[in-house]
Amino acid sequence: MKALILKKVGLYKLDNAPQPRPGPDEVVIEVKIAGFCSTDLKVLKYGHRDLVLPCIPGEEVVGKVVEKGSDVEEIELGDRVYIYPGTSCRVCKNCIKGAENLCERMQIMGFHRPGGFAEYVLSPQASVIKIPDTISFEEAVFAEPLSCCLNAIELSGLKSGESVGIWGAGPVGNLLKRVALALGAYPTIIEPYAPRMAFANGIDNPAGLTFDVCFVAVGSPSAYREALNCLTARGRLVIFSGLLNDQKYIEIDFNTIHYKEQSVVGSYGSCLRHAVRALQLIEDKAVIVEDLITHRFSLDEIEKAIQVVEERKGMKVLIYPNSG
Repeated sequence: MKALILKKVGLYKLDNAPQPRPGPDEVVIEVKIAGFCSTDLKVLKYGHRDLVLPCIPGEEVVGKVVEKGSDVEEIELGDRVYIYPGTSCRVCKNCIKGAENLCERMQIMGFHRPGGFAEYVLSPQASVIKIPDTISFEEAVFAEPLSCCLNAIELSGLKSGESVGIWGAGPVGNLLKRVALALGAYPTIIEPYAPRMAFANGIDNPAGLTFDVCFVAVGSPSAYREALNCLTARGRLVIFSGLLNDQKYIEIDFNTIHYKEQSVVGSYGSCLRHAVRALQLIEDKAVIVEDLITHRFSLDEIEKAIQVVEERKGMKVLIYPNSG
């Protein structure tokens, strides 16, 4: 099968790879769509803490089941499915407390095991969620970024009526805004890049504003500093986007956090329950996603996809590995 293979950071190419075959509790999925996001760009160009090389990237995947193992009972051939990218042991201390995204033995599709930038991908049946008949593959592929947003919002403790500052007007920033609105909160997007600011109806400078909750959905140290300065008393900052290693240390005024009883919490990935909820929100039209799609490419056009994301020329970029 055709696949994008990352051999080492910065060195990747389209090549032939063995088509996966399922074990007893696994399914093989023909990839219909794989989302290409800023995390994928980071994986290819700069690496990632969880990356195991060589690897086929791609963690936002929807497709059709074409083969299944002997122990697979609830999934049928031809089922339209979304793949939750993580696997967890379910018995470690993090899994027991409901944080299987932090499982001590987590294996993430596109990082630890082959991902969706290929014609076919293998998945444990436990990670497969059927797509409701009423939503398309293009809508369903948003389940991964949307579930990450739901995890962040859960960790923030966001309540109806609270004010929300969101730094970054990319796909994730817009999804965070839409979930906040659905929950009855009052979000404001902060984005200096004019085309994205206009798309999101955002602002370029939050001077004088304060927020109960701040999400930073862009890998920028200056955005984190600005968000901290915009927190209200008992405000909460959610660290949504990671920083490159040479930028990861930021000076923080701990006295302000102390006297204002503010909180800072990290958010990484999502749990299976968030993916289920994300598909439900999409099905119910509580969160609209289709208008975020600006580019569609075949796997052969991966360099074009990389350029669009790197140069911030659009919003959501989708890859169709079995087209063309």
